[in-house]
Amino acid sequence: MTQDKPTFPYIPNTDKDREAMIQAIGAESVDHLLRDITGTVGDKLPSLLPRLSEMELQRDFRSLASKNRNVVQYPSFLGGGAYHHFIPAAVKAITGRGELATAYTPYQPEVSQGTLQIIYEFQSLVSQLMDMDVANAGMYDGSTAIAEAALMACRITGRTRIAVLNSLPPRHIEVLRTYTEAQGLEVYTVDSTSISIDDFTACLVTQTPNYFGYVEPMDKIERIVHSHNALLVISTDPIYLGMFESPGALGADIAVSEGQPLGIPLSFGGPYIGLFTCKTQFLRQMPGRIVGKTTDTHNRDGYVLTLQTREQHIRRERATSNICTSEALVGTAVVAYLACMGPKGLRSVAELTYQKSHYAAKQISDIPGYSLPLKGTFFQEFVVECPISPKEILSQLYTDNLIGGMDISDTVHNGMLVCVTEMNTRQEIDSLVESLSKITSQGKLQDEYSGPR
Repeated sequence: MTQDKPTFPYIPNTDKDREAMIQAIGAESVDHLLRDITGTVGDKLPSLLPRLSEMELQRDFRSLASKNRNVVQYPSFLGGGAYHHFIPAAVKAITGRGELATAYTPYQPEVSQGTLQIIYEFQSLVSQLMDMDVANAGMYDGSTAIAEAALMACRITGRTRIAVLNSLPPRHIEVLRTYTEAQGLEVYTVDSTSISIDDFTACLVTQTPNYFGYVEPMDKIERIVHSHNALLVISTDPIYLGMFESPGALGADIAVSEGQPLGIPLSFGGPYIGLFTCKTQFLRQMPGRIVGKTTDTHNRDGYVLTLQTREQHIRRERATSNICTSEALVGTAVVAYLACMGPKGLRSVAELTYQKSHYAAKQISDIPGYSLPLKGTFFQEFVVECPISPKEILSQLYTDNLIGGMDISDTVHNGMLVCVTEMNTRQEIDSLVESLSKITSQGKLQDEYSGPR
């Protein structure tokens, strides 16, 4: 169906407005502007189904949904920065309570006590977890927290060079470069096996466990960094802290983390939350905001925004960042998770994760053709060098209803990054090993076959 003159029922432009716009862009008419579309599909309107009631529509949707493969229930060995951990049912129940998510932003404390208290508890728990002096309200995620930490180090030291270990996740380095490029700051990578920085470097950014899942030699790194009067920025995994040394104990000046493992579902990539902590002397250069606890005239506890170093407030051009969120809802889930688990629960999760990942690594390395090319201590992820392309292996695993690891063959020859958490059962791990063994044996049979393909 075509019309001589198109109608625009939902666009508030007048005919005169549209005519002026068409003339400005040099088109003869709207039809002329859209000729590439109307010439192919514009005259072929789809035939619509008859109108359905809500009940009938829901039935049709369920029928369509039943045709999908329920990959959510497949055993997964994917990691690479987003991890599948158990979330107690209480977390969802607590995040839905209205008194913890009051209706206004924290600027007016008299109407936002619930939000402010949750942020305060979040800061307190994160400080304890990281063993650092101060924590702020949540950053967007782990990668942006790293970038903000590097910018903060440049402000503190007055230096313009930022060193990053080459064992950092590539996407974190990309985000860091995006943040710093417009500010004229230089980001350079340092080989993790031979660390060397100069006296013009503001900080060294490192991550432990690193991109490949292995623990960095932080004592050595700390000595080198501080010998050049630079700051040490450590990014870490919060579950890892359940059984390994904290950033504070390792000498970090600024410590950050991706908070997703702490009660946040994978959710197809977000929203997540960044954890950000530092030493007390650097407090006023910290990005974001900090909530403090006080008392009112009746001696009742109250919560207020104590530090707001954003450009929206009086700092203006001297602001530390333009972050406009505290990720308060996601932070509520982090608080609920840590409160439910406690120190013993967090350690139990870390120990189960560590033990199961090492069991999986041992079983996989015993399969002919597979090996662990990297040496050292790893936590929940490890690199497997495969006998064939990881892409082929992952495709075969998927046909066996398994989601394999992450293809990192651009970094390690035929490398696959495998992640195992407390959620993976022994039966799932054994199924993965069985499927990998089957792929290897099939490959050998194909190599021995010399007939027609």
